[in-house]
Amino acid sequence: MPRYSKGEALDWARETMVGQWSTLVTPFTVDDDIDELGLRSNIRRIFSLGTQGVGCTWGMGEFWSLTIDERLRVYDIVVDESGDTLFTAAHVTHTSVKDTVLLANHAENVGFDLLVIAAPYFVTKTEEQIVQYVSHVAENTSLAIMFYNSPQFGIVVSPDGLKRLCDIPNVVGVKEASFDRQLSIDVHLLIGNESVVSTPDEWILFKGKELGFQQQVMFANTSDWRFDTPECNNYVSFVNRAIQGDVDEGFYLANISPLKKISDKWWQKTVKKFNGSLPVSMCKYWGELMGMAGGHVRLPLVDLLDDEKSELKSQLSSIINVSSQK
Repeated sequence: MPRYSKGEALDWARETMVGQWSTLVTPFTVDDDIDELGLRSNIRRIFSLGTQGVGCTWGMGEFWSLTIDERLRVYDIVVDESGDTLFTAAHVTHTSVKDTVLLANHAENVGFDLLVIAAPYFVTKTEEQIVQYVSHVAENTSLAIMFYNSPQFGIVVSPDGLKRLCDIPNVVGVKEASFDRQLSIDVHLLIGNESVVSTPDEWILFKGKELGFQQQVMFANTSDWRFDTPECNNYVSFVNRAIQGDVDEGFYLANISPLKKISDKWWQKTVKKFNGSLPVSMCKYWGELMGMAGGHVRLPLVDLLDDEKSELKSQLSSIINVSSQK
């Protein structure tokens, strides 16, 4: 059962969704099964970084490649391993609204705190379709819902459209991942005082300081487990201070910016190589270098080439300690 009633969803989100939340990859074994031990190990490592919550089966979790049974199994593992140590969010988007509700109901029944829903890809062309889809799912769950605004799903919702979505009683906010900086700013200014709005990149923290708004949660990215170690969690520490109003540019430039520059370079390079696809293969390999379980990506994604892995490893090794086994 949720930690809150349906009518309390927004209050719960405003009070609880703070600091750094992470996005999990779905690790696979050499036999192409879910690496259940690796997934559990990844969750424990993320907790050790000081992260507040984890989300699963999102874009980085290769949800499109998972069967319904595999998605349900990931949900079970994430809740079981997280226990009371981490808040949990399940991405439940599916092209079938019946399967979306099935996934949402299972997530609620096993103990997730939050759902993430995006536009069902392929057939969704208008904001009205999205409002009706999300409304239907919201009517069939008591959990709080974050809407995931991303071009990966085939449509980017406008600020006014996102406001309509957040008017649905248990839709508590937006993961604003449109990669359109002005749109992100406009969304924060339009609904950020009432709903939880998160752009999952540090630039928004600096822009918020400039324009007078404050993002309360970094929801959610891979930067904690790609940049930090349990012994040195500079990224999580920076986010935790920033959401309290202490956006320390000097600390950021000294401790995070060098890794961020490498990350941005490889993010853009990999996205370009695959004509716009999320750089899951790059993030999985980077995670392995940091001690996370990753494994291969599933088709139609493809892994980094060996020379690309060597180049990335060399660049990271000049800044942080990476695994010599990968």
